[in-house]
Amino acid sequence: MAEFSGSPNGAGRTVAIAASRFNEDVTRKLVEGALDALVRHGAALEDIDVVWVPGAWELPVAVRRLLGMDRYHAVVAVGAVIRGETPHFDYVAGESARALQQAATEFETPVALGLLTCDTVEQARARAGGDHGNKGWDAALAALEMVDLLDRLDAADSA
Repeated sequence: MAEFSGSPNGAGRTVAIAASRFNEDVTRKLVEGALDALVRHGAALEDIDVVWVPGAWELPVAVRRLLGMDRYHAVVAVGAVIRGETPHFDYVAGESARALQQAATEFETPVALGLLTCDTVEQARARAGGDHGNKGWDAALAALEMVDLLDRLDAADSA
């Protein structure tokens, strides 16, 4: 029996961070967390690109373009959708997450979900470097781990 898992190794990896400008006070901290995690785990700063889009709704089209460039080992998508008084939250959060997953599956390239979906600004801030950690950091680690896992699976397949 074989058992596989990846480790968050950024050495030699090129990674894009796609970030939503909407709620930028939160998303900028998510980007900082993702950058910190990538660099601390061996990625070179010059191998990381940050791409800003207007909002979470625009993340999927930017991520698809990044994946189509065949330049990146992974993409980390970060943003913050905060519930308001209308059902707008449900459409933006759910459809953005679905489209990001669809892009990852289609391109067979990790797209880590650092898209916060919170009821309040306070909850978002708590997840962007506050009491609940930094979900940008977490998403970046997940991206690196998935890249390594896919490499290990490819190596096993060709052995």
